[in-house]
Amino acid sequence: MIFLFYFLSAIMIICALAVVFSKNPINNVIYLIVCFLAMAGHYILLNAQFLAVVHVIVYTGAIMVLFLFVIMLLNLNKAIILRKSTVTRVSAVITGGIFFLVLLAATRQTFEIHARYPFTSEFGLVTGIGTVLFNEFLLPFEMSSILFISAMVGALMLGKKDV
Repeated sequence: MIFLFYFLSAIMIICALAVVFSKNPINNVIYLIVCFLAMAGHYILLNAQFLAVVHVIVYTGAIMVLFLFVIMLLNLNKAIILRKSTVTRVSAVITGGIFFLVLLAATRQTFEIHARYPFTSEFGLVTGIGTVLFNEFLLPFEMSSILFISAMVGALMLGKKDV
């Protein structure tokens, strides 16, 4: 079990570095897909099968395919690297630092969540997620579904051709 964790971690780190340092956009997307699949393997090791399946369907299946189609339609085969100004670089470093601080603050708050929802063998399975989702978080769940439906209707209205 620990070997599988280290193997998936090594795959994720290698693929993440390949995404950053590769010059071909198609290869970047393929490395990112492999990284996402390794992350789904981590979810399975954590006994979160539902999260693993949703991760594979949503991110690996839908979003990465969308990225591939966009890259192929835009014909971004040539690696074009523009020289960034110093202001852009400094603002990127500041933004990355702020994002890192937000991640640190978020990880500090996870200890409170673990105290509220203790880890059991049922943790991450579909029945447990459904029970919590439809009991404690029913209103936010329904509000997000209304938001998604209104976004789909808005996208259809914007994309409709005028006759």
